[in-house]
Amino acid sequence: MNAQTRPIAPFDVQRVRADFPLLARQVHGKPLVYFDNANTSQKPRQVIEAVDRHYREHNANVARAVHQLGEEATAAYEGARDRLAGLLHAASRDEVVLTSGTTQSINLVAYSFALPKLQPGDAILTTVMEHHANIVPWQLVAARSGATVKAAPIDERGELIVEKYLAMLTPEVKLACVAHVSNVLGTVNPVQEIARECRRRGIPLLVDGSQAVPHRPVDVQALGCDFYAITGHKMLAPTGTGALWAKREHLQAMPPFFGGGEMIREVRFDGTTFAEPPHKFEAGTPNIAGFAGIGVAIDYYASLGFEALHAWEQELMRYALERIEEIPGVRIFGTAQEREPVISFLLDGAQATDLATLLDLEGVAVRSGHHCAHPLMQFFGVPATLRASLAFYNTREEVDAFIAALLKARKLLR
Repeated sequence: MNAQTRPIAPFDVQRVRADFPLLARQVHGKPLVYFDNANTSQKPRQVIEAVDRHYREHNANVARAVHQLGEEATAAYEGARDRLAGLLHAASRDEVVLTSGTTQSINLVAYSFALPKLQPGDAILTTVMEHHANIVPWQLVAARSGATVKAAPIDERGELIVEKYLAMLTPEVKLACVAHVSNVLGTVNPVQEIARECRRRGIPLLVDGSQAVPHRPVDVQALGCDFYAITGHKMLAPTGTGALWAKREHLQAMPPFFGGGEMIREVRFDGTTFAEPPHKFEAGTPNIAGFAGIGVAIDYYASLGFEALHAWEQELMRYALERIEEIPGVRIFGTAQEREPVISFLLDGAQATDLATLLDLEGVAVRSGHHCAHPLMQFFGVPATLRASLAFYNTREEVDAFIAALLKARKLLR
């Protein structure tokens, strides 16, 4: 499938916006300004149509039928694997396990890769800036095995203190974890450097790529990590889609996490033999229509070109930061040198949830709360922040509307 969108150069944001039906709606009688993209992205019509087309024309289960519909559904599903392998520059399509998203991907590594290896005294290393999905699964398997979870610190700029992370890669660490991009701060972590040092110590590295893939090209071979997890709904695709890329030797050695249909070769009561990776990790009926959509989403990104997309997002982020910093009493969390367009902040005397509620009345959708990052909130000494996260389909005019709504809300709360 192709996204039916011609390459755009220079970046024509208005033309792009025409592909996103939801961006044209109003909220509370005001034009929608959607700045909650780190939570979930909006979907272009090409993706919506692909999902609709699947149910209208191709609906059948995958790999279980020789009839035409079954073959078409399987082609769409396996086509998504091909596109994901290409997106991540995997060495082989068989290194890509299709999952419901990053949370399932990380849990797969936790229970299938880490837990069988962990013993009392072992440790898993993560960081203070991680999403709960890159903390809680490690705590669960640590509790079952007698291992511990260690967290590398960050500085006040919201940057990982890399030398301390590397110093914490001690012999008892059996797995290291890090977000490629923080979902709260937008900080881009030096994954390639961390992966290189992990390899020197013989420690596998898992990278949470949920917030990276929507904004920048990713080459897992160049990064040098062992596992890379992504979520489809943050990158224009339907919810309930995602992937785990893993080095083939790990997938070969890992036992299945879920059992059921499709992930087997033969089932007998005296023992079951399993399918080869990646299928041995894909028990049950998947979100077939969703994966038809994720394939088209990847094509859509390709039609725009990551270079043009990234340049526009960076320009928009700089403009938004300039405008936010003009507001008296603003505190921005995270000022990393390299970052993606995620801006978390607070205004003096205003609760994050109150601000988000008032902004919604002006048609502006932002996120308030802890953003599934309690340890990070604790580091900064706040219970919550307001988060404005931008995407390539946002505009400078929307930033201006956001600032106007923020100033109006600030007056009402004084």
